[in-house]
Formats: sequence, structure tokens, C-alpha cells
Amino acid sequence: MGRMASIVRETRETRIEASLDLDNWAPALIATNLPLLTHFLSAFSVHGRFGLNLKAEGDVEVDPHHLVEDVGIVLGKAFRQAIGAGENLVRFGQRHLPMDEALVLCAVDISGRGQCYWGPGFPERAVGGIHSEVWPEFFHGFARQSGVTVHLRYVAGENAHHVYEACFKSFGVALSEAVSIREGRGVPSTKGVL
Repeated sequence: MGRMASIVRETRETRIEASLDLDNWAPALIATNLPLLTHFLSAFSVHGRFGLNLKAEGDVEVDPHHLVEDVGIVLGKAFRQAIGAGENLVRFGQRHLPMDEALVLCAVDISGRGQCYWGPGFPERAVGGIHSEVWPEFFHGFARQSGVTVHLRYVAGENAHHVYEACFKSFGVALSEAVSIREGRGVPSTKGVL
């Protein structure tokens, strides 16, 4: 059996269906009613080399925050389910990722103690009419539900689109490194559990 999971979440604000495969990449099938989120998730899937199918709709006319955070929650749950007990994981991953003039750092630890630490300095400009304050909510939702510690740091960048897209790309690459298999390692923790 591969490392896969499927999750459905429905609230009064959002409806999300997602399936995640950590080991078999295929072109992502992502459809949301927030095109910029669709774009960023596609970048996450391609650069993380994850098989991702996701259909999500939310009350974006009220606030995109609901959809962005709930997608993070659903993908975090799927990730946690897919890694199981975490045997043979590398566990840690990191990536400085440039996108033109933008540069961000993402570092992750599949620790079982999920938190997101969002560094200062990120642009506070809207991209495509969506205020920048919604993007950290995706990572906070993912971290809490997945048990993954996520650090994201702004290093450089003038174009807010480039900066936030680099966040999703670097997150995908760092997670891909962390879920890589090192046979015979067992659970990568001195405690014996994540």
C-alpha cells in the first residue's frame, strides 16, 4: 500500500474533497473558486512531486480566508494520514527557493508537534485582489493538522505574487525531502514515536 489519503470536509463556509499521494506524482487536478489559490496549490504539487487531486469551494465573496485556511486543514489531515507512523522518513526538509527577485526559506520537521512560524517582512500587498494576510492561514492550518513544524522566512522580493508563490513552491520541495524514505531507519525520533 502506498502513502495515500483522501479527506472530505464540509462546513457552512466551505466544501473540500482532496486526495494526496506522497509517492506517485501525476499532473494535479485542482479546482477551487479562488484562482490564485488553485495556482499556488498547483505549484506546491508540481515542486513537491505529490499526486494531488483537490476540489474546493468556499464563500470567497465573504472572505477568502475561510477557503484558504480550510484547504490547509484538509491537506494537513491528508498528509498526517498518508505518513502513518512515520517509519523510515528523513523527517527534516528545507529549501531556500528563488523566484526571480523573490527569495524565501522554508524548513519543516515532521515532529508530531505541528506549528507554523511565519517570519516577519512578508509583503502586505494584495495579489489578485486577495490580501496577503490570508496566505499564512493555509500554512497554519496545514501545520496544526499534519503535526509538521513549518518555518517560513522572507529573505527578499518586491513582487508579492512571486514571494507568496515561492512560499508554496519551497514548502512543496521541503516536504518532499522530509517524506523521502531511508529504509531501515524506523521512526526517526529518539522517543520512538513522532
